[in-house]
Amino acid sequence: MDIPGGLDKLMQQAKEMQSKLQSAQEELANLVVVGESGGGLVKVEMNGRHDARNVSIDASLLIEDKDVLEDLIAAAINDAVRKVEKSTGERMKGLAKGINLPDGFDMPMGSDDK
Repeated sequence: MDIPGGLDKLMQQAKEMQSKLQSAQEELANLVVVGESGGGLVKVEMNGRHDARNVSIDASLLIEDKDVLEDLIAAAINDAVRKVEKSTGERMKGLAKGINLPDGFDMPMGSDDK
């Protein structure tokens, strides 16, 4: 029985996809985004692995209520996480372009279904 497109071609595409995926994972690990809140008064630098690398709080906020400052920090972290997720999703979707998968085969691409 012959598989349309050939099993060899499908295996070659799988190897190419694996190589591209490894490259994308390395690229995303080196990604750095900055999440902001309070009009840029609070900034959180985060890498592609969701590790916070730096937090910057404008000195003018140090006189604010503790709850306000905590909310601004949380909002900046959430902004950074969304930026990492968006970059990750875009990069992963780009990997699937040009690969001819059999009908009905769908690769999960991440955060769109949340």
